[in-house]
Amino acid sequence: MAAISIRNLVKRYGNLTVVPDLSLEIADQEFVVFVGPSGCGKSTLLRIIAGLEPITSGELLIGDKRVNGVPAAQRDIAMVFQDYALYPHMRVYDNMAFALELRGMPKPEIDARVRQAAAMLHIEAYLDRKPKELSGGQRQRVAMGRAIVRNPQVFLFDEPLSNLDAKLRAQVRAEIKSLSLQLRTTMVFVTHDQIEAMTMADRIVVLQNGIVQQYDTPEMVYERPANQFVAGFIGSPTMNFFPVELRDDVAAFAHDGTPVPLDAAARARLKGAAGKGVLGVRPEHFDVVASGATSAIAVVIRLVEPLGSDTLIHFEVAGTSAIARVDPSMKPKVGERLLMLPQPDKIHLFDAASGQVLR
Repeated sequence: MAAISIRNLVKRYGNLTVVPDLSLEIADQEFVVFVGPSGCGKSTLLRIIAGLEPITSGELLIGDKRVNGVPAAQRDIAMVFQDYALYPHMRVYDNMAFALELRGMPKPEIDARVRQAAAMLHIEAYLDRKPKELSGGQRQRVAMGRAIVRNPQVFLFDEPLSNLDAKLRAQVRAEIKSLSLQLRTTMVFVTHDQIEAMTMADRIVVLQNGIVQQYDTPEMVYERPANQFVAGFIGSPTMNFFPVELRDDVAAFAHDGTPVPLDAAARARLKGAAGKGVLGVRPEHFDVVASGATSAIAVVIRLVEPLGSDTLIHFEVAGTSAIARVDPSMKPKVGERLLMLPQPDKIHLFDAASGQVLR
């Protein structure tokens, strides 16, 4: 088991800087997820930890060992790839045992490790099959089993669920989380899917352009995003954003000057703030209110998406598209007029210029 320490890491490809200056501490036995849009540097960072990419400058420590320049094979890590990377001519058993055989491990110990990992992943019945005889989910379990048998200090996952359908993604996602609780080994998982990040991680690293935007627990990243980028990236559907005018202790919709109801904490954040701002409201934090409610937003439903457990309604506020999550018992209809009110204690306020949250 080992912690990972990244100190002032810089990664360049020629004149292109992919990671400008990144420092990060991952605790022993922690499950950390790197998440962000394509090109944010998350896979590059994972490959650097794995030893598959060299560091331009900075330091990388696994446990108490500095591993700059240490070959991947000597880092005591195991990596699970997006495309499974199984040997097609080998049985499942042999795929899982191969790395241990290369180490010269005794056959009884190899057999014990392979069968133990297969039992954990529920693939005992497939040990004599070839990869082509398995489904995508079964192949991914084999790839995970091949990593587990090595008993490494660190597990690395590079978007391992991307090739699976929605049902299998949910199933394998739960299995990986369960494995992390059983194995108690440091795990680093890369994904562009914020739902995977939210459901699996002990802590989430949100990246943009190789820069850490926020590093915190899923609850804190969701409830207290550090900036507008994080607020918009984490959450499905995404947070709604509206331009507002900031005036001492009042935020007002820019299009008509209607004051936005705020709780005491939000009003305190506005003290001394002035000028243009951005108000953020998650879809589930709108209330449908009766006529006559002060500060309510009059909207016309443009689209309805029934999801079973709830319903999404789409509307516009002064040309800005927005989504609210409502109870399906409302049975909303396209063209219907409603009064919407953001919940005062769930409002997020951001500086319009920097995108930083107003604390």
